[in-house]
Amino acid sequence: MTSTLRSAMASGMTCSCILLGLIHTSTTAQTETTFEITVPASAHAETITGRVYVMISRTADREPRSQIGRTGQPFFGRDIEQLEPGDVATIDASDLGWPVSSLRDLPAGEYYVQGFVNVYSEFRRSDGHVLWMHDDQWEGQQFNRSPGNLYSDVQSIQLDPAAGYTVRLVAGNVIPPIEFPENTEWVERFRIQSPMLTEFWGRPIYLGATVLLPRDYQSTTIEYPVLYRQGHFSTRNPLRFSVGGDLFQEWIKDDYPRMLVVTFQHPTPYFDDSYAVNSVNVGPYGDALLQELIPEIEKRYRIIKEPWARLLDGGSTGGWEALALQLFHPDFFGGTWSYCPDPVTFTNVEGVNIYEDENAFYKDRGWFVVPTINTRETNGEVRLTSKQRNQFELVSGTKGRSGEQLDIWAAVYSPIGEDGYFEPLYDKKTGVIDREVAEYWREHYDLLYYMQRNWDWLGPKLVGKLYIYTGDMDNYYLNNAVMEMEAWMRTTENPHYPGFFMYGRGRGHCYSGPVTTAERLKEMAQHIMRHQPAVRDTQWWQY
Repeated sequence: MTSTLRSAMASGMTCSCILLGLIHTSTTAQTETTFEITVPASAHAETITGRVYVMISRTADREPRSQIGRTGQPFFGRDIEQLEPGDVATIDASDLGWPVSSLRDLPAGEYYVQGFVNVYSEFRRSDGHVLWMHDDQWEGQQFNRSPGNLYSDVQSIQLDPAAGYTVRLVAGNVIPPIEFPENTEWVERFRIQSPMLTEFWGRPIYLGATVLLPRDYQSTTIEYPVLYRQGHFSTRNPLRFSVGGDLFQEWIKDDYPRMLVVTFQHPTPYFDDSYAVNSVNVGPYGDALLQELIPEIEKRYRIIKEPWARLLDGGSTGGWEALALQLFHPDFFGGTWSYCPDPVTFTNVEGVNIYEDENAFYKDRGWFVVPTINTRETNGEVRLTSKQRNQFELVSGTKGRSGEQLDIWAAVYSPIGEDGYFEPLYDKKTGVIDREVAEYWREHYDLLYYMQRNWDWLGPKLVGKLYIYTGDMDNYYLNNAVMEMEAWMRTTENPHYPGFFMYGRGRGHCYSGPVTTAERLKEMAQHIMRHQPAVRDTQWWQY
């Protein structure tokens, strides 16, 4: 750590200590600001280990629990262990909040308030660790709408930290189960319990697939290519397909290529998506997808079981997955279209260079330090700093249980910590980066580094298969890592393969090129035609 950054952090800690002292002195004379949340036995008869929140909004157009988020309304949280029915869980000025850090800092005014309880489950993992996590209920790790979680009625109340208050909230409402969409003529869905993941986590873990069928699928016997589309958890129709929509109008034409489009559902106890790779913290999701889910899909549906007929695409999280699956399994997939992928190298993880920066919250500029920017608008204006983004996640959940983006990266990419949760890349309160964890990220999941180390055997398998798109003003700076990958690929030899890269000028997250979805599928079909064996018929395109 340089003297400038160390000095700045020391000054910050000194100020913090002074402020804490002042706060401690002043609060002894102040009336307390407290929320007391109880769960009646009629709503949840067992003890609860989890996290309790109070959510506060200025408007009543939606419940406060639906208004929280990275740039949303204030909320505050505290972990609870073995809370008995009827017992009180307290949130007060000592609990961290977002975007207001303490209840003490909330301006006096009229508010709508709501108590909430995120119920955790015990996971006895096969590695011997026992973790308490939120068990996804097919909502995609969105705790504020997860079935089985508890919430209070909304109260309209005057809050004044100077005068003090105690607000009592009864979390007596239970979020009901989510209905699984029914199959239609065009879209079918299924889910299976994964033996691999169930064994790893010690509780039932499920995988799912949503399948868009080509025209005349039910009346033919031929086999079709497949596009495996990656992305965040959703059971919606692939490609936002809807009867009567723009894609539908092309999909039903006689001269339009026939293929299946499949989206995966693979939520984890950490996030709505596993990142489609094996991880010591998240589990063998890469193996489960390739050895359990895809074989099940190819058993249920008439799919050409050849690499040239299996394509990948996806954006953001899905963009990283689509690229990672192609790189890690080059003999299984025949091409990938990666849109605005998450960091393909970790020299820029939403503004943080994990290999060179000493702190995730600040950049050392020699004589001064500046905040690291996490999110920007396409005109360059700052939306969130790294410190702010991390505070939001920390309020959402400790030990990486926020269900948010930075935490899932750490869960997937990091080694296991002594307590069984992942070893953090950096301290979420100070921002100090752990150099050993950074190196673990590089060795296991840095996609550019993986290509550089393995190009002699990997390169020949990738030629003609990589298509990468991003806006040059990506809101999360994801374009910077893509540009670094492109610069290196231009230098490749034996074979020389520069890949295909396209940048949307002034475009943000998530740019996927200038063509429509229907046109992109035609591009993919042409790619398949170029790579399929000459003896193979083309009935899948034209009958």
